[in-house]
Amino acid sequence: MPGDADIAAVASLLAEPARVRVLLALGDGRALPASVLAAEAGVAPSTASGHLRKLAEAGLVDVETHGRHRYHRLAGEDVARLLEALAERAPARPVRSLRDDTRAHALRRARLCYDHVAGRLGVALMGALLDRGVLAGGDGAFHPDDDGDDRLAAPGRDVDYRLTEHGCDELLELGIDVGALLSGRRTLVRYCVDWSEQRHHLAGALGAALAHRMLELRWVRRADRSRALLLTPEGEQALAERLGVVLADVRPAPAPAR
Repeated sequence: MPGDADIAAVASLLAEPARVRVLLALGDGRALPASVLAAEAGVAPSTASGHLRKLAEAGLVDVETHGRHRYHRLAGEDVARLLEALAERAPARPVRSLRDDTRAHALRRARLCYDHVAGRLGVALMGALLDRGVLAGGDGAFHPDDDGDDRLAAPGRDVDYRLTEHGCDELLELGIDVGALLSGRRTLVRYCVDWSEQRHHLAGALGAALAHRMLELRWVRRADRSRALLLTPEGEQALAERLGVVLADVRPAPAPAR
């Protein structure tokens, strides 16, 4: 008979800043090689390999082998939710350079939380879907004091968000096949409490499908070496026209150099 959960074992892993930087670098769902993760963590490749081995042994990271190369990714969406919940309670790291300041603003503006959109863009998208009747069941706000109806202890389950019939039609116009999502094993509609905005952003199969479609349409693009998302000029216009998402403080990203 196993004993109680050994939370201290996981906490001790996360007490090492370099390991946390590795996990955050993997927070957008991508699989990355150890060399890239070493650079993200600011440690030597041999040190990064040791950290990755411990994270894999703890079940926080999966390792994939492609030919002679090994890639690492978060072990699942639950690990990403754990990081978001911890970020909710963690103090902000001090900003010591212009680069740190720029990166911090970019992450709060728009980022991938595992495989769905978070940050100001994520909560604005959630709000627009509620305003347009695509989703129903909540108001997008985080209510931790309302009789336990919105607890961090059960992220994505307490508020009963659901997709409406009108929402199915509107999503189909965006090129998202809800029927295909319903046939999968993943829960269609979930949410995360966004650590930077203190509101809900859309997760689950629908959140992932929306993020994938926004990337596919080039409404957003991934930032280099970061889980931040950059809103493109085309995306700013399309989100405003198609979904009513207007973010005055999210500047469109310049076109990538060719």
